[in-house]
Amino acid sequence: MTWSEMQPLLSQACWDTLYMVGWSTLIAVVVGLPLGVLLVLTDRGGLLQNAVVNKVIGQIVNIVRSMPFLILMVALMGFTRWIVGTTIGREAAIVPLAIGAIPFFARLVETSVREVDGGLVEAVQSMGGNTWTVVRKVLVPESLPSLISATTTTIIAIIGYSAMAGTVGAGGLGDLAIRYGYQRFEAELMWIIVAILAVVIALIQFAGDSGARVLHRRSGKGGEPLRFRAFVGLLGGVATAEATPAKTR
Repeated sequence: MTWSEMQPLLSQACWDTLYMVGWSTLIAVVVGLPLGVLLVLTDRGGLLQNAVVNKVIGQIVNIVRSMPFLILMVALMGFTRWIVGTTIGREAAIVPLAIGAIPFFARLVETSVREVDGGLVEAVQSMGGNTWTVVRKVLVPESLPSLISATTTTIIAIIGYSAMAGTVGAGGLGDLAIRYGYQRFEAELMWIIVAILAVVIALIQFAGDSGARVLHRRSGKGGEPLRFRAFVGLLGGVATAEATPAKTR
């Protein structure tokens, strides 16, 4: 196969992979972030301590995480067909990709949020901050560098999942590698796909590490601490609430 024949195939496969990974990552972050925070809040000693809710969510997360992606994809075929009307193509692949990535990301979020200083949470509570204030002003901002790293890890995992999804006709680079590189013995095309995936993953890892490093410096000696900004924001809200009644009097 010549390069002129490979180029349109590679272009379409790269776009399909980007499409699947992008939407799956977005869904995983939107659902996995609150799920991971909820696992921390409902745990023993958490702000919303609830053993039943924590155990149910934790078991569901563990069950989905323990399933190999190929098995999960096959098991979700009926659900995928109900959602998008088909089990083949990039739109169909987004469903199992997202469902497989949500518990993965949620556990990473849980680990990141648990690293936040408990004393800071107690200090915000002592100033009248409720659970939503603690989450918005402390837990998420303080764990942001770790959350960036968690998102990077999740994106790379989804890229691997998307390559496996190609074995059942999901499209993308994995599908191209199976149909042409393996079934038609196009070894050159196979190695080009491997090189593309290696470069893409390296770039994503570099971008994620750089972003996390910048945020970490800003939260440490290199800039204004995130916790300081959290206190300033909270104190500003308290001061405004106290000043408003005074003006009315």
